[in-house]
Amino acid sequence: MSGGTGPFARFMRKNRRTLFHLVLEEYAGFLTRSLPSIEGIMIRRLVYRGLCKQLGTDALIYPGAYLTHTYGMEIGDRFSINSGAILDGRGGMSIGNSVMVGPHAVLVSSTHEHRNLDLPMSSQDHVMQPLIIKNDVWIGANAFIRGGITIGNHAVVAAGACVLGDVADYEVN
Repeated sequence: MSGGTGPFARFMRKNRRTLFHLVLEEYAGFLTRSLPSIEGIMIRRLVYRGLCKQLGTDALIYPGAYLTHTYGMEIGDRFSINSGAILDGRGGMSIGNSVMVGPHAVLVSSTHEHRNLDLPMSSQDHVMQPLIIKNDVWIGANAFIRGGITIGNHAVVAAGACVLGDVADYEVN
């Protein structure tokens, strides 16, 4: 599109402050995401400690986990994320201590705007919605958690769950 109004031009305008971080994150993720064994876990821990707003001690980031927009992620101690899981922190993501994320879980902190019926959804902006996950939480395989949600302490998000509302302390969802 001419005049800088297309999706790429809009992406560049919206992300100009974080563009270098996003490029560095993509390359670092690509180079380390598939590294096997304990060495791969240690290397990913070092990489994401530098990329995340905060990454606590003893993080276990298994091969195949995908973290994006890490500049918005604050992650506590003893965090683990399994293969195939996706975390998108562009709207802000706060994860407490001792949180386990199962394989292929998806946690996002933004969504697409869709209210303006005169514009295609792909031409509308993202709506940032921080995601808060408190301490000692287990997120099962293939779970989906959208932004704007708080998951309470000691909660369990069951495998395959689609979480669209807050989860209270000690609740199994």
